[in-house]
Amino acid sequence: MGIHILPLFCYLFVETLSYSEISVATDMLRQFQAISDVDNGTLVSVGKVFQLGFFAPGNSNRRYLGIWYNIPSQTVVWVANRDNPLDDSSGVLRIENDGNLVLLDQTERVVWSTNTVNLSSKNIVAQLLDTGNLVLRDERNGNSENYVWQSFDHPCHAMLAGMKLGWDLRIGLNRYLTSWKSADDPSPGDFSYGIEIQGLAQIVLRKGSVKMFRSGPWNGVEFNGITVSSNLPFIPKVINNSEEMYFQFSLSNESTLTMSELSYSGALQRLVWDNSYLRWHVMSSLPRDQCESYSQCGPNAICTVSDARICSCLTGYMPKFPQDWEMLIWGGGCIRNSPLNCSSGEGFIELEGVKMPDLLQFLVVPSLPLEECRLECLKNCSCTAYANSGATGGGTGCLLWFADLIDMKKLTLSGSQKLYIRAGASDLVSTSDSNKKKMVVVVLTISATIAVVFVIASCIIWKLILPLCTLPVSNTQAGDEENPELPIINMDTIAEATNNFAHANKIGEGGFGPVYKGMLTTGQEIAVKRLSENSCQGLNEFKNEVMLISKLQHRNLVRILGCCSHGAERMLVYEYMPNGSLDLFIFGDTKNTRNNLLVWRRRFHIIVGIAQSNPDDAESALAGRIWSVNEATCSFVSSIAEANDDMIGINRCHAKSTPINQIIAAPYNLQEEFSPWLLQSQQFEELGYANTPTQNLSEILRHFPNSAMSNNFVHQV
Repeated sequence: MGIHILPLFCYLFVETLSYSEISVATDMLRQFQAISDVDNGTLVSVGKVFQLGFFAPGNSNRRYLGIWYNIPSQTVVWVANRDNPLDDSSGVLRIENDGNLVLLDQTERVVWSTNTVNLSSKNIVAQLLDTGNLVLRDERNGNSENYVWQSFDHPCHAMLAGMKLGWDLRIGLNRYLTSWKSADDPSPGDFSYGIEIQGLAQIVLRKGSVKMFRSGPWNGVEFNGITVSSNLPFIPKVINNSEEMYFQFSLSNESTLTMSELSYSGALQRLVWDNSYLRWHVMSSLPRDQCESYSQCGPNAICTVSDARICSCLTGYMPKFPQDWEMLIWGGGCIRNSPLNCSSGEGFIELEGVKMPDLLQFLVVPSLPLEECRLECLKNCSCTAYANSGATGGGTGCLLWFADLIDMKKLTLSGSQKLYIRAGASDLVSTSDSNKKKMVVVVLTISATIAVVFVIASCIIWKLILPLCTLPVSNTQAGDEENPELPIINMDTIAEATNNFAHANKIGEGGFGPVYKGMLTTGQEIAVKRLSENSCQGLNEFKNEVMLISKLQHRNLVRILGCCSHGAERMLVYEYMPNGSLDLFIFGDTKNTRNNLLVWRRRFHIIVGIAQSNPDDAESALAGRIWSVNEATCSFVSSIAEANDDMIGINRCHAKSTPINQIIAAPYNLQEEFSPWLLQSQQFEELGYANTPTQNLSEILRHFPNSAMSNNFVHQV
């Protein structure tokens, strides 16, 4: 008996030693290597974007092999054994002798496998890519995308950049998303999301076999019922040919982390990672509104989300159950006022900007022109509508509907496709009369409105906006004052300078609106403050800002170059500060080191330059006079940067203070520069200290016991 046991023991011992555990982070698993759960083994992509390993979701104790983002908040994007979890931490991942990647439990039972046939067992490696794709490939092919197996062909609940959602018609492979059952259970849930190809491709969200959302048919340009914004962090793409029909997206910025996730509640969410707050933000979610729920209004009705009563019957139809519609129960839909009899008076009513009806009973004739499509529909008494099947080249092909029209929605943006609904002769006459009456009312209303608006706008422009933009700008030189008008800058000039207020030119946003960087045709850089229509800054605030900033011309204050008023738009145009705001150099920025702060001597000159009136310096003089007559306020933050020199702290100052209470203090090593200016103040003259030499400013300031100077303004830091 011992003779038989010994060879078996030796075989198992050698078999165990033939697989070595991966002990360091790597992106690749080779033959005779293994990743075990008990040793916390993982694969990490080269760029450290994704990680593969074992995990337990939520409050579950069951173990799964999965891929997740390598970020603080573990976000799983793919699960290998979602149908067959492990009960303990005995799982081992390795490449078998036949080249397949397998997951084994403690009894060496295969829990999950790539199950690919005809593999050459030599040189097969498993690699985790920075896209989140786990691939099997021949190592001799380098980084070729000629994969023998990839996880992107077997998605779970998440769609990543570069993943194809749809069909490979050559091998009959359909890639679609399936939700988790719950937050603790990644096994396939009730919801699925993918492309269905029945005549024309559509994206469909289902709960079991029931449709919950439909994108509308692919027309060669877009899915008819989906409006795609141009300002997105990703670039969508659709491929439709004889070999493949799929949707995918790529990243406009490779550093952006974004994905689409089908939640276990049935919502398809577009998520973007916020690295500042370390959390995911929901950019969009489907269905977005009531009208995107499948067949919200029932047959032969159209849903308009902006209407109070969102459902209405198509022309020639009436509610099937009027009492239900009065109670806002729309599911019964609509039926014809009178049945069609294929008479010569029948025709079609044109609808534009609608999601095409679902493809239930339909016919596609790709080469048939639109007019012939119309004739074909008239020949068939069961035909209820027709349209171009494609939107390329001004419209191509023929699409015919038979029986009821299901799941129609009014789109917020009108597309290029038009739908033609069949109607009886009486419906066409009533529609024509109704349209004529509506046209008369619309023309009269528009004419009256334009006249009233023109008169009101003319008064506003004449009385308010034009005087506002001709405010005098003070510019004192050698005691003379001139009053040139503040330039009015044309809206087209500003739009051209800022590239139509492009998001890339946006450099900030405050409570009153965004600020854009621009460049005039002269080459001068400008900063445009575009006042928000919803902000609390009204006309008076706009006036005050123009008047105040136009008067404050100083080397340390940003200059206003002009203003613009265009309709409801109000904008201020400043000179552009390429180095940012001066306060960052005086007080510092918590995000930067303090090495960028100005030295004390430079800060002191800035403060004195604003506070005093120097007749030899036109820019400084104007600011000083405004100070002296209490036309401006100042507020210096008491928390200032540390300095190597001993210094006096800075405190808050107010508009009604005299200059001696406004200037705070100076470092002891700058008192020689500070004291002559300070000793010229009126309060010093009244107390007999004018023109009195001093070696220590603090000695003089202590003679002001009732002043905040002695208590707050002078203190050794």
